[in-house]
Amino acid sequence: MVLLTRITTKGGDGGLTSLGDGRRVPKQHARVEAYGEVDELNAVLGLARMELDRDAALESATRTELLLQLGHLQNQLFDLGADLCVPGAAGERLRIPDAYVLRLEEWIAHWNGCLTPLESFVLPAGSPSTCQLHHARTVCRRTERAFLRVHEVEGAEALNPRAGIFLNRLSDLLFVMARAAAGPQGEKVWTPGG
Repeated sequence: MVLLTRITTKGGDGGLTSLGDGRRVPKQHARVEAYGEVDELNAVLGLARMELDRDAALESATRTELLLQLGHLQNQLFDLGADLCVPGAAGERLRIPDAYVLRLEEWIAHWNGCLTPLESFVLPAGSPSTCQLHHARTVCRRTERAFLRVHEVEGAEALNPRAGIFLNRLSDLLFVMARAAAGPQGEKVWTPGG
């Protein structure tokens, strides 16, 4: 359980912050950047949930299922942040398990099975819900790149490989969720040269 009694600690005033193992690092450290990106992704998913919640044009069952899944994802992103903030094998800690990746793959298959095959690339346009989910997808891709920078700087042994796989699958899921959220307004597709 997390207990936050003070928000302002003044510990970061000099440009350093603490990792989960207690080590102090610069705030622009690759690992801090990575879990900062996870935090932004979580906030963008919150915006997507807000838009979905008020999207009256979207079929009710689809909206409800998307909202439920996005709520699960927001919690899992906190787990991912906890995983990323502790380098290496520093004792018992929260890790992204295989089960999280498998669930994403199941959800991808479910949503993709509800969609028509694509004949062109999809533009991030349409309903506010669709646009927010596409925004989340792009932030997720950036988060994955930040994860890979940690891998590059600290080495593979410093990271949980399932965390990177989770981010890769999550961006795929957000893509098919955005397509599902297009609903009756329909998807906007790329017209080359258009």
